[in-house]
Amino acid sequence: MDVSQYLEIFIDETSEHIQSLSDNIMALENEPENHDVINEIFRAAHSLKGMAGTMGFKRMQHLTHDMENVFQEVRSDKIKVNGDMIDVLFQCLDAIEGYLNQIKETSDEGTNENEAIIASLNGILNGGGGGVAAPQQEEKKEEASEDKATADASGHGKKFLEINLSDHDKEAIKGAEESGHNVYGFTVYVQKECLLKAARAFLVFKAVEDFGEIIVYSPSSQDIEDEKFDLDFSFFMTSEEDVDKIQAAAKAVSEIDEVICGPVKYQMFVEEAAQEKQAAEKPAAAAAAPAKTTAAKQETKQPAKGKTANKPVTNRTVRVDIEKLDALMNQVSELIIAKNSLVSISSSDTTGGTQNQSFHEQIEYLERITTTLHESVMKVRMVPIESVVAKFPRMIRDLSRKLDKKMELYMTGEDTELDRTVVDQIGDPLQHLLRNSADHGLESAELRKERGKPEVGSINLNAYQEGNNVIIEVSDDGNGIDTESVKNKAVERGLVTPEQAENLSQKEIIDFLFMPSFSMAKKITDVSGRGVGLDVVKSNIEALGGDVEVKSKLGEGSKFTVRLPLTLAIIQALMVEVRDEKFAIALGSITTIEDVPISDIKYVQADEVINLRGTVIPLIRLNQILDIDPPDEEPASLTVVIVNKGDKMAGLVVDSLMGQQEIVIKSLGKYISNNKLISGATILGDGEVALILDVNTLM
Repeated sequence: MDVSQYLEIFIDETSEHIQSLSDNIMALENEPENHDVINEIFRAAHSLKGMAGTMGFKRMQHLTHDMENVFQEVRSDKIKVNGDMIDVLFQCLDAIEGYLNQIKETSDEGTNENEAIIASLNGILNGGGGGVAAPQQEEKKEEASEDKATADASGHGKKFLEINLSDHDKEAIKGAEESGHNVYGFTVYVQKECLLKAARAFLVFKAVEDFGEIIVYSPSSQDIEDEKFDLDFSFFMTSEEDVDKIQAAAKAVSEIDEVICGPVKYQMFVEEAAQEKQAAEKPAAAAAAPAKTTAAKQETKQPAKGKTANKPVTNRTVRVDIEKLDALMNQVSELIIAKNSLVSISSSDTTGGTQNQSFHEQIEYLERITTTLHESVMKVRMVPIESVVAKFPRMIRDLSRKLDKKMELYMTGEDTELDRTVVDQIGDPLQHLLRNSADHGLESAELRKERGKPEVGSINLNAYQEGNNVIIEVSDDGNGIDTESVKNKAVERGLVTPEQAENLSQKEIIDFLFMPSFSMAKKITDVSGRGVGLDVVKSNIEALGGDVEVKSKLGEGSKFTVRLPLTLAIIQALMVEVRDEKFAIALGSITTIEDVPISDIKYVQADEVINLRGTVIPLIRLNQILDIDPPDEEPASLTVVIVNKGDKMAGLVVDSLMGQQEIVIKSLGKYISNNKLISGATILGDGEVALILDVNTLM
């Protein structure tokens, strides 16, 4: 079977299982006796094993199989969870992630056998008080299945009486019997090498349903679909056909080892229940009862609601390739440009009349539809940042051990949503900031004690939406930035003279940390100190149209605030004119628009400012910044667009306002990559190109 077509789904689902394992192993470290967590880890490892086997990735399958064996022993209380086991499990996760990365790059898992990790897992099995190693248990289980098949073959229907059916299921069999139908019981054994057990079960059901109706599943239909069975499953059906004919149809399905079947009667289950009751009253006999019967009964103690043939509720989500969404977004973008063009034509048409009125109404209708369509597509593209930040608690745990510092990560706002393209690229910058907090920010336990701080350092990652931006804050209660040391380093590197250094503000000093290869690390480690860090953070975030700023207090801690646009595709903007040039300013950055008389302009250190309702706001003359000729004569008052970046404000002086418009952002690529003032361009309704101003860089 060609499985390459399923590679993308495999990669996505494996990533989800790895994250689930990481979260649950972290939880298990804190609650070693939590059986819900243990079962969740077992299920994730089991799913990974099945998926890897289906795709033919044998090494990955082998490793996850051994993980599953360990948790089988933990589930049955034969092995206790301890710190060493947790470390080995995290090594397993890293190895699985290594396989996954190799698969992403080459569609192949590579040749790494990870013998050392597998040996550690087997060491846990053999030396952890677990008795018999799980692989031997599996062999015994397979032998037991074969013995059971032989026993059932010699006595039709015997296997079905071992199933602990609910009263609801028994009533279904009784009802079918009273209606005059034949009721047959089937137990199907799949081959032990079978990779897609659930798929084989589905094909068996499809084959036999040509002859009648399935009335009872054991285990439930949902459990069979989820592969929650070993090498056999059973079902009961009504049919007017000969049982041998149905058996032949079931056996014709590939990878089916044996099909045991026979007629059953409601009375048989009543008798079996009576025998069980008698056996329970004889303790000696009960103690000697075969383990397999007990296991079978435990396995079937499930809510009865899943035992009928009702279809399970289907998943309400669909995986969509991001390229398909990009193509859809491009079509929406073109539609908006076409709509803007029609709006432009309608506004220039002055003929009036009923026909013109009707045209305007249709334009308004088109405008509503395109806006709604755009919002719908944007919602489809939005994903929670949880997919990025979920891996950070594990990273902080590892750093805590590596750096020998006690630290805890607290996260809020993981459900905050961002455009998929932004989310995909924000992971690395955030990782740098967190590692920076762990290595440079937090002090040693001794120093924290001296300063009267808690022994365990706190790192916080908070995300929230603010207008058209998403804010992500990374803060710590550590040492803070020693600006004096940074200033001395800058002088030493020749970036400023000692005289210039004396007049630098705290912000200007901190900005040195964002320069390439500027590292304050005392020694180079694999955590930090190679000069690759904050400069990468800054450039990556600016490439996404965002910015990063820092606040720090020596001895108390630092806070890095990352501001990102919600989307990189279509925005609401204010169109302005500076001389004859048209520019767009993102509406989310605008606080208000003011008409300011020339007489109200004041000066602070030769810079123009205005006092707006008690707040001093600097003015930015766009014609000077953009190198456009000044107006022939100074007007009596200025049109000022007040913009904000966080808690800072500035006033952009423009010649005139053209109004609000929905614009499509087109990248300018490398044409003017050296000019950060322009974040892109847009095509206006009349076909003219307008540049989009980056308010963050302007400020």
